[in-house]
Amino acid sequence: MGFEYVGEIAIADVAFQAWGQTLEEMFIAAADAATGAMVADLETIERREARQFQMSSEAVDLLLFDLLQEIIFFKDAEQLLLRIEELTITSRDGQYVAKATARGEPIDPQRHEMIVDVKAVTLHRFKVEQTPRGWETFVILDI
Repeated sequence: MGFEYVGEIAIADVAFQAWGQTLEEMFIAAADAATGAMVADLETIERREARQFQMSSEAVDLLLFDLLQEIIFFKDAEQLLLRIEELTITSRDGQYVAKATARGEPIDPQRHEMIVDVKAVTLHRFKVEQTPRGWETFVILDI
């Protein structure tokens, strides 16, 4: 499970690839990449508050899109930096369902070196695919 940022994709955006052996691992890595685009050191985020959310979609890629948007929503609406701690993804009756528990804390400028303000996930070049190595995604964030 991991992620890496990809340069020279777009001037006013941040692009990354994330991967994992399972869908859950890849979703968690992508969520960390989205949060990591905003704060210089993910390890400075203490797990003080929890948020639980659930989402569903007919397409696994749109499910990831919605999960990443949720991380950005909490940053904007509650000034919370969150990291996914627990995640289950199920598929039933043509729907993918993700249930997540995220933990984090309010943004503290004294401890959190903020890099950029991520506004949204874009659908430009957005993809999720299963490969021989597991699951991979490519995401561009609007900043």
